[in-house]
Amino acid sequence: MAVWTRKQREALYRVYCRPVGGTTRTDLRGYRSFRRMAAHDGLMGCVMIRWEGMWLGIEADGHTHS
Repeated sequence: MAVWTRKQREALYRVYCRPVGGTTRTDLRGYRSFRRMAAHDGLMGCVMIRWEGMWLGIEADGHTHS
């Protein structure tokens, strides 16, 4: 299992806090299940998460891109 950087974890939380449908999600239990959906991609070296119908990649420096 790969170790995520602090910047990747912070960026994943910022993705979780993005407004969806006019509301923000802030409950911790929901964040933990959201975090479990993310996976480290060893080939590209980033954390991948499916969000709002697209795949987001979070680089080691915290940069998030689709």
